[in-house]
Amino acid sequence: MRLRGILLRKRFLFAQLWVKLSQGAGRLPWVSLPATLHIVSRQPKEGKDDSNSVKNQRDLLNEYYERHSDEFESEDEYVDDGHTGTDANRENFQRLLADVMSGKINCVIVKDLSRFARNYSDAGSLIENLFVQMNVRFISLAENVDSYKDPDSVSNIIVPITNVMNDNYCFQTSKKIRQVFDYKRRNGQYIGSFAPYGYVKHPKDKHQLIVDPDAAETVKLVYSLLLQGTSKHGIALYLNEHGIPSPTAYRRMKGLPCSSSVADDPMWGSRMIHEILTNPIYTGDLVQGRRRVKSYKVHQIEAVPEEEWVRVSDTHEAIIEHETFDKVQGLLKRDTRTAPKKRELHLFSGFLRCADCGKAITRSVSGKHVYYACSTYKSRSRLACSMHSIKHNRLEAAVLFAIQQQVHLAVSYSELVARINSAPIKKSQSFRLDDLIAAKERELAKVTRYKQSLYQDWKDGEITQQEYRDMKADYERQTIALSDVLTRLTAERTELANGVDKEHPALVAFMKYQNIDKLTRDILVELVDHIKVYENGNISVKFKFADELRRIAEYIEINTADTPAQAV
Repeated sequence: MRLRGILLRKRFLFAQLWVKLSQGAGRLPWVSLPATLHIVSRQPKEGKDDSNSVKNQRDLLNEYYERHSDEFESEDEYVDDGHTGTDANRENFQRLLADVMSGKINCVIVKDLSRFARNYSDAGSLIENLFVQMNVRFISLAENVDSYKDPDSVSNIIVPITNVMNDNYCFQTSKKIRQVFDYKRRNGQYIGSFAPYGYVKHPKDKHQLIVDPDAAETVKLVYSLLLQGTSKHGIALYLNEHGIPSPTAYRRMKGLPCSSSVADDPMWGSRMIHEILTNPIYTGDLVQGRRRVKSYKVHQIEAVPEEEWVRVSDTHEAIIEHETFDKVQGLLKRDTRTAPKKRELHLFSGFLRCADCGKAITRSVSGKHVYYACSTYKSRSRLACSMHSIKHNRLEAAVLFAIQQQVHLAVSYSELVARINSAPIKKSQSFRLDDLIAAKERELAKVTRYKQSLYQDWKDGEITQQEYRDMKADYERQTIALSDVLTRLTAERTELANGVDKEHPALVAFMKYQNIDKLTRDILVELVDHIKVYENGNISVKFKFADELRRIAEYIEINTADTPAQAV
């Protein structure tokens, strides 16, 4: 009841104020609020004066205040420099509305309606509803609107028309800006406000990136540590312990431009590390348009589907090689979680799978013994899967042996390829591929005929409309799948026709480990895709470059009379 009394008393005092106004008595106790809410293209830097837009608006509003100073008791201003008029969430605009709702002010003055809000629905709602309910006088100088002196001016058709025009202007402006940005993205121009960590903007071309040597070394270190088996958390701890400043702290220390919205945090964190490890810009390629504002009215940031990203290759100097970047992306997709205080990843972290349920095989320690077991069996249900247990020492020895065998095979392949390439005549025709391509082409032709006859079957009443739609969709799926297979097989045949170099990347990758006698995580990252563990303790190793090695084996088989080669 006390709260209600306070509210009633406040409302009464407010009503008293307006009784005084209606009688035209003496000095009017209004608060003039020059709300210079405007649109500018950039945020002013620290220590700089307001933009020209704000200065001009302030001068006009101050001039009006001085000419009508006898009507006002006091004045204040609400300025949101660097924000578009369509952004209703801008800080000082929200403060203005809060002060209106709390009864602190009873008059709002703006230069023109567009400075107030360019969303016609927001502007109309505030002027015609909220301000009326709260007894707030609204003045717009450009449109000669004054809700007290001329109440009809608020309802004048010019007000909604102006609001609609302002809204449409903002829509068109936003559309043009998006078109310009899209053009620049597709032409390989960097359009970000700030250069990513590791780069700076070219002094003569703000759309071109150049390497920042000091920061680039830190980027390389981050990638190197991850490939060595350090977790993202461990990398952050390492950088902090060695006194390497975070990206924001580094920019401030070097006097480089930095977003004012980013906290001045000198410490590294796992999120910063993840952003560096997943940003393809370090490969020399620009990948832009990964996020966007929902609309010119709704200023929320949303993720853009990957297929809509704008990619342009070789736009600037690379810090990280494509091969290294791809390795890192593969590692990040693995289940490589560690205990909170653990810095290093275990040797097989992210590589082990259960051969039956397909889930991760996890590490456990019992006394001095380290073993691995199916995560489904351990933590979910012992009825869903069996244990699939294997000791660490046995697993490590088995994987090392499998890699040694694959290395030996790669060496043999390289020698055979060199011998074939030195022969006067090399064979390249693969009857297997020819037969496969011919079979898939016949299958595609048959599916195409069936699809073409469907429409007539429906018209003749042999099938229903729903059956027609279902069968058509099925044939379209088959067509896409067969076309993909044909494309792959044709490319494989073309590659075979071009021959095989003994320096083929698949051969080189294995051959550089000819003297391997110890298993390391670096070797696993480079050579192994995954390892399956079976219930009986056996394992199978799926190597990278499996398809390439199979094609090399076929090339050797075609060119070897009696000694066909087999890939393992």
